[in-house]
Amino acid sequence: MVIKMNTLPTRKEVIRRFKEKGGQVAAVLPIHYPRELLRAFGLLPVEVWGPPNADVSLGGSHLQSYTCAIVRNAISFLLSGGLEATDVILVPHTCDSLQGMGSVLLDFVKPRQKVLTLYHPRGTRQTHFDFLVEELKRLYKELADWSGKRPSEAELEQAILREESADEALAQLYSVRWKLNLSDREFYTLVRSREFLPAEEFTRHLARLTRGEEKRPTGIPILLSGVVPEPMLLFDEIQAMGARVVADDLACGTRRLYQPGTANEPFARMAERLLSGPPDPTRGSSIAERTAHLKRLIADSGAKGVLIYDPKFCEPELFDVPLIRKKMEAEDIPVTYVEFDMGEPLPQQTLTRIEAFVEMIG
Repeated sequence: MVIKMNTLPTRKEVIRRFKEKGGQVAAVLPIHYPRELLRAFGLLPVEVWGPPNADVSLGGSHLQSYTCAIVRNAISFLLSGGLEATDVILVPHTCDSLQGMGSVLLDFVKPRQKVLTLYHPRGTRQTHFDFLVEELKRLYKELADWSGKRPSEAELEQAILREESADEALAQLYSVRWKLNLSDREFYTLVRSREFLPAEEFTRHLARLTRGEEKRPTGIPILLSGVVPEPMLLFDEIQAMGARVVADDLACGTRRLYQPGTANEPFARMAERLLSGPPDPTRGSSIAERTAHLKRLIADSGAKGVLIYDPKFCEPELFDVPLIRKKMEAEDIPVTYVEFDMGEPLPQQTLTRIEAFVEMIG
């Protein structure tokens, strides 16, 4: 491999370099949002997935005890000064907890950063597409009013093409995965660098990877589904159990393999892209769509079972889990569901459950 994993810059390094060049930074909550629109305004999107070292008591004073840990930790991180280097906070309406976070920030916390929201449609029909186009135009206007900038149609198109190239590079990374001689943890470290690297830098990093002969990994193959694999130590533990993650249905992974848009009008093209991803509970995908997608991933990867790994109180995921498990197990596809608490070390109880699942499907 030409690129060493420790050569990937950290979020802090990327932010510092971007700001030194005159750019500004947007802290973005998960999951779907228009990277290209932010970049057209000179903003680097840096994603916030519930930082693990936040003092959760800070956010707890503003939230119910059953609020998703991603939201709880993110507000705590903000209140502790962790987002001081950012200029904008974008909160997509991914779920009720994130919608609530947007309201808390706008009405109560009122940070110095500009707080923006983006409402997602829950479907892919024409009405949903039209709604998203209008939401993107609204976001453009709010950014323009805040920044005093008004990117032209040509500038928007340039930003869109840059992000489409990065998305194509991410899809290519998945397609050549077994030629790269990477551990699961190394592979997903690369995947997740898309969360903070500028699109052009992400594309350059992946272009430097050398490919060898395809080598399917040893170990019991599993499909990892859910929101985010935190802590990343999870991959080391799974490997130590004699298993490998051979495919994923992660919110920070393949659920954001967007397709290139085709529309000539920039806002329509951005909307096309955001609605083009695989089935996803946060976009209102049906159980039939989701199970069919999981079965395709299993058929393509040879996975022997599905591990659903989610932060506590993740409502979009929890609503789907019982029906997905029922439909998959009816076709003799084993499924197990494990909750974890963001910011906490991996408890032995969680590891024991995963290990029991690995032994069962092995």
